[in-house]
Amino acid sequence: MNRQTAEYVWLIVFIAVLTWSGIQPKDQFTWFLEVLPALIGCVILVITYRKFRLTTLLYVLILLHCIILMVGGHYTYAEVPLFNEIQSIFGLERNNYDKVGHFFQGFVPAILAREILIRKRIVNGNSWLNIIIVSLCLAFSALYELIEWWVALATGDDAEAFLSTQGYVWDTQSDMAWALFASLTAILLLTKMHDNQLKNIKK
Repeated sequence: MNRQTAEYVWLIVFIAVLTWSGIQPKDQFTWFLEVLPALIGCVILVITYRKFRLTTLLYVLILLHCIILMVGGHYTYAEVPLFNEIQSIFGLERNNYDKVGHFFQGFVPAILAREILIRKRIVNGNSWLNIIIVSLCLAFSALYELIEWWVALATGDDAEAFLSTQGYVWDTQSDMAWALFASLTAILLLTKMHDNQLKNIKK
């Protein structure tokens, strides 16, 4: 599959999942809140495509993250059917689909930050690079938690499905912990693959 075909496939999958997600979602307001970051991200990718094309790895990760947001928007994070089944089978206290979302909230931004920092030559040395990547991911996760708080204050009970705390008092802290763990995991697992793709994209 050549690059142009892959780009069309990316857009087709994005639009198809977005369309499905928007058909009779569980809660229309929650759907809008959840898919908004995916829509903003897609617009940014289109605008910057010619001047700053990303690696194939990063495009795939971004698409997966968008799909996770759209699925969560359709069902609400607390009621994704597969994770209801997992909750029932393992006797869990809550539906943990939101933790998948927060894992990707650290995993994907880690590679995005890594790509921008390397290609723009902002940081020298792998040690500082990794520290800054993890710090940026934690900052992004904290910002998202603040946004959830502001939305809750502004809309009251309407934001309950968006927050998806499900009565868990440490939800905010665990969300950020998942993002931290995910950023470290992305660095450990994908650095070699990412470096190889960065070499090719610079040519």
